[in-house]
Amino acid sequence: MRLTGTDRGRILFVLALATAVAVFTATVPLLRDWFDLRVYHGAVDAWIHHGGSVYDYRVPGTEYGFTYPPFAAVSMLPMALLALHAAIAVGLLLNLAATAFVLHVLAGERLRRHGWFGLAVTVCLLALLEPVRDTFSFGQVNLVLLALVLGDAWLLSTGRERWAGVGIGLAAAIKLTPAIFIVLLLLARRPRAAGTAVGVAATATALAAWVMPQASRFYWTEAVWDTTRIGRLDYVSNQSLQGVLARLADPAEPSGAAWALAALAVLGVWVWRARRALASDDLLGAFALTGLAACLLSPITWVHHLVWLLPSLAILFGEGLRRRRLLWIAGGLYALLCSSVVWLWFDDASGIDGFVGSNTYVWITLGLLFGLPVGQARVNRPPWRRRTSDTAPAPSPAAPARVPASASQPTELSPPVMAAGTAVGPAVDTRRGGRSEPTGSTRPAAPKPQSSSERASSYTAKPPA
Repeated sequence: MRLTGTDRGRILFVLALATAVAVFTATVPLLRDWFDLRVYHGAVDAWIHHGGSVYDYRVPGTEYGFTYPPFAAVSMLPMALLALHAAIAVGLLLNLAATAFVLHVLAGERLRRHGWFGLAVTVCLLALLEPVRDTFSFGQVNLVLLALVLGDAWLLSTGRERWAGVGIGLAAAIKLTPAIFIVLLLLARRPRAAGTAVGVAATATALAAWVMPQASRFYWTEAVWDTTRIGRLDYVSNQSLQGVLARLADPAEPSGAAWALAALAVLGVWVWRARRALASDDLLGAFALTGLAACLLSPITWVHHLVWLLPSLAILFGEGLRRRRLLWIAGGLYALLCSSVVWLWFDDASGIDGFVGSNTYVWITLGLLFGLPVGQARVNRPPWRRRTSDTAPAPSPAAPARVPASASQPTELSPPVMAAGTAVGPAVDTRRGGRSEPTGSTRPAAPKPQSSSERASSYTAKPPA
């Protein structure tokens, strides 16, 4: 009998896996000591209790400060009522809640089928992913933003369009990168949701301007255009197109024309593939592709921003359960994203090996943008709600049909809808309505403040000598 074939075996397996994850997390990847959350808390405290500007605050002994849009600071106002450790605890709970919702959206049906064992294994494997563990240990907001955006995907896919767009609008007001999902809503011919997103983002931004006018004026006229406030473009944690070009050009400045051409190419591929997914009602696939494009196009995409790859990985693993080759590919990509491999080129990213290795996560993102299986018949559409109009009527028991002996062949049924590989029922027509930055929240200039090692931060201004 297999080890996991009994309850005792499953418990022992989960305990062993959790122990391995804990050891790996404590020894291999260096912890970030909640540094970004310390920035949030310190900036809000300086604003509320000391009359300063959130953009003037610096973590004591460093040059690291707040770099998000003004509404992000407004949304973090409750931190002013909390001590630092209480704020860390609340931040941890928010990230746990966001992770639970993301799992529900991406793999809820399959996890329910496998019960506590499947959930426990999934959580352990998720904890190993570098973007996820960095988001938790930095005290970052990436998972919360992903949950807001996927919440809109869920609303649209279940016909609850009345509130669709609110999550994307809030995410775009907190950080700029999620604004690309508004373009996706337009591609999907969801003008109401797109309008809602724009309206929510504009209202939130206007609210922040009313609450903190001087800080808002500084951000929108100066800070938003200054990427050096976020971090060095050539820093190895920057896994965007701009990061690739910056490391190639180092110590010179990267070519703006080269970046523009690369960005246009990525935009073209994204629009082409997203439209193909939408034409097949694969809304989750379109959202996944948009997350990939956002990571590539953003001037700075720190490693912990790559939680936007989670929808793509869910789709790939779901398809891998049907097509073994894809399962091997998904496993390989997952292993690389757990490995922290890019940090091997922390000191020197020159040469062919540096070009390939230091940009590993960029190549993964590009590969998924081109090759993610979307818009196909099996499709990974989230089966969150069935419409009665899409379900075949039950046969009448009054007059059972006679079947000739020669016609005993079973009738082939239409393929079921699948969410990340989960068969759940008839397809949902998502086009019909039912009822009605930068994660670099710090400014790089001083030596890394993390307690574990200089390699721990995504915001180091200079590599160690």
